[in-house]
Amino acid sequence: MGKPTGFKEFKRVSEGYAPVEQRLKHYQEFVAHLSDAEATQQGARCMDCGIPFCNNGCPVNNIIPDWNDLVYRGDWKQAIEVLHSTNNFPEVTGRICPAPCEAACTLNIGHEAVGIKSIEHAIIDKAGENGWVVPQRAKKRTGKKIAVVGSGPAGLAAAQQLARAGHAVTVFEKNSRIGGLMRYGIPDFKLDKRLIDWRMAQLAAEGVKFQTNTFVGKELPGKGIVNDAKKVVSPAALKKDFDAVILAGGSEQPRDLPVPGRELAGVHYALEFLIPQNKEVAGDGKNPINVAGKHVVVIGGGDTGSDCVGTSNRHGAASITQIEVMPRAPEQENKPMTWPNWPLKLRTSSSHDEGCVRDWAISTKEFVGENGVLKAIKCVRVEFKEGKMVEIADSEFELKADFVFLAMGFTNPLAQVLDAFGVAKDGRGNVLATTEGDKCYQTSVKKVFAAGDMRRGQSLVVWAIREGRQAARAVDEFLMGSSLLPR
Repeated sequence: MGKPTGFKEFKRVSEGYAPVEQRLKHYQEFVAHLSDAEATQQGARCMDCGIPFCNNGCPVNNIIPDWNDLVYRGDWKQAIEVLHSTNNFPEVTGRICPAPCEAACTLNIGHEAVGIKSIEHAIIDKAGENGWVVPQRAKKRTGKKIAVVGSGPAGLAAAQQLARAGHAVTVFEKNSRIGGLMRYGIPDFKLDKRLIDWRMAQLAAEGVKFQTNTFVGKELPGKGIVNDAKKVVSPAALKKDFDAVILAGGSEQPRDLPVPGRELAGVHYALEFLIPQNKEVAGDGKNPINVAGKHVVVIGGGDTGSDCVGTSNRHGAASITQIEVMPRAPEQENKPMTWPNWPLKLRTSSSHDEGCVRDWAISTKEFVGENGVLKAIKCVRVEFKEGKMVEIADSEFELKADFVFLAMGFTNPLAQVLDAFGVAKDGRGNVLATTEGDKCYQTSVKKVFAAGDMRRGQSLVVWAIREGRQAARAVDEFLMGSSLLPR
């Protein structure tokens, strides 16, 4: 504990944002990491608790008090070593993770939590600026070959760990660039894609090979799934050519809203808007959806909906309304009741601050159009009684809408992939595989493993990294009989 009284002396300092009027003109990041002096002071606020609940609040079990103390003492190089010991991609989590570690911070009980995420952001950015992130090549090769299907955080974390164990790893991706939903689902103003390219260069130097525009399965995915594949590889070919296969794709099947008028032009899944926008920013062609001067309604109150809001603002939409079927959450959680767990509370993103009308407890009844084109949506207000959603009498109303983006989450991974491999599925359509025991992360098909969203369902990047790392150790044990990779 660097400064025993630090949490008493210093208040939490948040990262700075560029002004709204400036950041709406571009798709670049606008959050500035803490200065060295600010990070040092914020590190001093950590109490180095006897039981550091933040460690377990973090899915990858980051050793948070240690690197807080190292930053306080100015030992940034050792801080990135400690951070990298549990997290392959802190440049991603330090930007987009919702920070369950901070909810679990002991200081959060009666005060403001330690700014763990902002310190992590500062550590990895300083490491990048100073050239401390270098390839860690295996000293010897095992001769084993592993295929990773999907290049999101679970797939890349598994690939990096296995390459460092000496295995030959090939990552298969159906889209034209590596990164999965880190690349395509998260707007550039939240995560600069040069960071993915930077990390990919490290993986390539460590021996990981990438094969893009390649769909693994028997038939290409259907509506709502963006796919650039020019080549199809069968599961049988992968099982024949590789000693193990890891299924690490995302939970990409979007939740639909099958109400009258769903077929109207202007009603889209959120990723049909966000992914082409990311491709446009990358120079891969224009986004076919342009909401400049249009009235936009976003259905769904989570991060994906917020990303639609931020992107629509940058297009110059005439109006943006975000609606949610659940009731409005409280402004402040009841900390004695919720700590150290992730609390239910109202969360306002930087995109909301840029301009958006938000409304809650609303159900969509119908999409209304003229000549096949969306013009409005019919809604009704709802309440929850005895756990059931009930419409409020005489509360129907209409919202003007030229575009509607469905951002209600994702139901399951692509059935085309799982069915092609013949793996058993759970009741939600995910791969059936445990995370504990002798056969953890193994599917019902020999030498086929699963991790991340494909196994657990839609979740956070940090959970995907955790599962990718743990699946890598399971594969290493399966191939070699034992493993020195961390779990």
